[in-house]
Amino acid sequence: MSAELLTSRPAESESTLVLTLSNPGARNALHPDMYAAGIEALDSAERDPSIRAIVLTGADQFFCAGGNLNRLLENRAKDPAVQAQSIDLLGEWIGALRSSSKPVIAAVEGAAAGAGFSLALACDLLVAAEDAKFVMSYARVGLTPDGGGSWFLAQALPRQLAAEVLLEGKPIGAARLHELGVVNRLAKPGAVRDAAVAWAEQLGQISPNASARIKTLLAAAGTQPLAEHLVAERDHFVASLHHGDALEGITAFLEKRAPKYK
Repeated sequence: MSAELLTSRPAESESTLVLTLSNPGARNALHPDMYAAGIEALDSAERDPSIRAIVLTGADQFFCAGGNLNRLLENRAKDPAVQAQSIDLLGEWIGALRSSSKPVIAAVEGAAAGAGFSLALACDLLVAAEDAKFVMSYARVGLTPDGGGSWFLAQALPRQLAAEVLLEGKPIGAARLHELGVVNRLAKPGAVRDAAVAWAEQLGQISPNASARIKTLLAAAGTQPLAEHLVAERDHFVASLHHGDALEGITAFLEKRAPKYK
């Protein structure tokens, strides 16, 4: 069976799109076909107002083993441009995850390795099984990170710890990453997907306009000086106030009822 990215809308949360990494027998190892499918799925979700949140998970109680080493060996016999194109496509998918206006939750069972770890880090929120492992083992096979792995870790962890994770290439547990604030929530093994979908359902009740603007502000916060960011916050606040979601949200609060955003 081939590597593919499965899409579904769970009955328990029809406003949630679930993307499932599937590569049977290879622990959901990645393939360029997955990258292309991921880009297409996120583009479609962006244009579908009925989708309020996205969950990225893996099939068969395992998130993702990262790149397929056998395929990488085969690529050594090809022009270097072949591998470069593959990594560029992965980068495009990573960028689409980061730029999505909808909240994206990674649901990690088993392990997230290599670019699989990068994919999990690219999501806005991360739910992991209590016994899940995360590893960037590139250096152990003479390689360097891709998919933004080194960037995400440098942003999320103290420099010394990020260096340890990347240079040693040893697994780090979900509980430790939870302590460090990288993993948002822990769940019992086997219950991670359901926990992520339930959270996505809750996030889907929030104003889509506010969610998208908050994600934009968070993305800009790391690069803007405070003075510029204050201006950006002002502009987003004013635009939000005059958006229909604010009318519904404020009215619902004053009427002591749950808001119903369209």
